[in-house]
Amino acid sequence: MEPMDPALLLARYQFAFTISFHIVLAAFSIGLANYLMVLEGLWLWRKRRVYKDIYTFWLKIFALTVAVGTASGLVMEFQFGMHWSALSRRAGAVLGPLMFYEVMVAFFLEAGFIGVMLFGMNKVGPRLHFLSTCAVAVGSLFSAFWILSANSWMHTPAGFSIGGDGRFVPVDWLAIVFNPSFPYRMVHMSLAAFLGTAMLVGGAGAWHLLRNSAHTSARVMFSMALWMAALVGPLQIVAGDLHGENTRDHQPQKLAAMEGSWRRPEAGQGEPLRLFAVPDQVNRKNQFELAIPHLGSLYLRHDWTGTIKSLEEFAPQDIPPVAMVFYAFRAMVGIGLLIVALGIASLVLRWRGRLYECRWLLRCSVIMAPAGFVAMICGWIVTEVGRQPFTVYGLMRTVDSHSGQPLSFVAGSTLAIMAVYLMVFSLGLFYLLRAIARLPADAQRAEE
Repeated sequence: MEPMDPALLLARYQFAFTISFHIVLAAFSIGLANYLMVLEGLWLWRKRRVYKDIYTFWLKIFALTVAVGTASGLVMEFQFGMHWSALSRRAGAVLGPLMFYEVMVAFFLEAGFIGVMLFGMNKVGPRLHFLSTCAVAVGSLFSAFWILSANSWMHTPAGFSIGGDGRFVPVDWLAIVFNPSFPYRMVHMSLAAFLGTAMLVGGAGAWHLLRNSAHTSARVMFSMALWMAALVGPLQIVAGDLHGENTRDHQPQKLAAMEGSWRRPEAGQGEPLRLFAVPDQVNRKNQFELAIPHLGSLYLRHDWTGTIKSLEEFAPQDIPPVAMVFYAFRAMVGIGLLIVALGIASLVLRWRGRLYECRWLLRCSVIMAPAGFVAMICGWIVTEVGRQPFTVYGLMRTVDSHSGQPLSFVAGSTLAIMAVYLMVFSLGLFYLLRAIARLPADAQRAEE
């Protein structure tokens, strides 16, 4: 891991700070948009008023999420020119069009129909309103499509040539858009958005059920959320495994850091599963390692003795910060397994007819309400920190991507962004918690 000047390090922290907020809001917007689409579809199909009540309840929160998320995204676009102009200059011909497509999709599908979605319930026909909700939901996924394509290209660049001035020149747009890691990231991130939203919705439903187990809207919210955890949670494990295989083939340093693997095991020993360790990057070894022999080989190579490239096989300056990647990966996987366990427990209790009365399950759901988004942030730490010291993997280093702004300028902009973000997001979180704590509209009224 090569040393960095303070201005570059602070610029990285600034971008990490802003993207941590933005990725949660973007994922929540995707999850809520698709949740609202399902709710309105169920209302039109089954004619149960409870679905409309829940739709109206979460629609207000969705509007807040979109507004704050858009503001946070604009700041990130500004940072590309302010702190990462060298990256923009060299890779702009590839990244610029992909980000432009994202803006166009967001404008024409999301912004174009969100007004009807928010204010047209009693002004347009039910089919047209449902079409608007569907357009916003699909638009959110298309928006994620282009952003994840651009991000994935930086991890697994393809479809380009390098000009004499060092710039990346597009050659094959299909290869650029559908670069080797993109399909795995798209599936993994979409499922994470759905699970993160489901856990928050389920936590809100559980909060009300702890006070009134007969609360109709809370029952529906809680039931739908736990169906998502039970059915999509295992799918996310499969998607994560396939994504891991892709990382093994295209970013071996990252996988070695995730596993804390400094040296290859002897022939026949296989990779251990390191449950805990303290990675020592200076001495290139782990301290206090607790591992299960061979188990790592099963999920890394799907055999008993397979191995992966170890960190000692790469130059020290090409290795990411191992400890951060190692711990973030375990936090992400651990939270994911807890979500799957919660889903399995819900199936058992649903079969026994005790889903809404089991207070320990309700309390666990409340505690785990933010778990999906915490796991998502951990996953992005693994993804982005694990790519270091490169911005375009293997081709352009982070130290060469910086604008070279003086430390005083970077520090001032960081303080300003942090102050604004903390104020805006504190108010947004206050409103979110206050809205969730209230009963959905007409929730205690008997269904019509």
